[in-house]
Amino acid sequence: MMRARVNLITADPDRMAGTIGYIKTSVRPAVGSMDGSLGLSLLAAQEGGVAIVESFWATYDDFGLSAEFTAEVRRELARRVKRTVTAENYEVPVFEQRAPLRSGDAVRLTWVEAKLPGVLDVTEVYGDTAVPRLAESPGFRDALLFASPARGHLISHTVWRDPAARAAGPNVAGIIRSGVLAEAGCEIRAIEDYSLVFSSARKPTVPPS
Repeated sequence: MMRARVNLITADPDRMAGTIGYIKTSVRPAVGSMDGSLGLSLLAAQEGGVAIVESFWATYDDFGLSAEFTAEVRRELARRVKRTVTAENYEVPVFEQRAPLRSGDAVRLTWVEAKLPGVLDVTEVYGDTAVPRLAESPGFRDALLFASPARGHLISHTVWRDPAARAAGPNVAGIIRSGVLAEAGCEIRAIEDYSLVFSSARKPTVPPS
């Protein structure tokens, strides 16, 4: 299954601008040239003090081999922003893209927590119910689900043409709440909006292992 590493960066706005430039010009091509890389996405919060870098990998082995290099990248990012850069590892069981992504697209992240069996329930509801409803909505571009069964953490990542389309789109949190049984222990931890700086993320061209 496709893997992803989600990195959270916080910084003063004046440091963040230069850090985003470094990611675009140095980190993006370096990660993109690695074996098994399926691209990189960079999201920035509107207020300018938070950014998220998502790297995608075709297989578990590719993901593991990238760990040392990506740890070096986090150390360099931390040096630039003068703060700790955190990373979490995920599977990507759902990846649905309906339109090309562009800089400035509106992104919404919905952070979900569930008991271990509930992770599978959330994944099924997301793929079978949420994605078809999202795909019918004007301005929808893509949807990904990040899942960490061991930790019980999931992230819905949806991309829209603009903030108006995002606001008018289906309520993913509501779909998950209504579709997952109470005993799954499912909770919505946070809903956050970002702007897409860039994305080269893509599905594997061959079946992943």
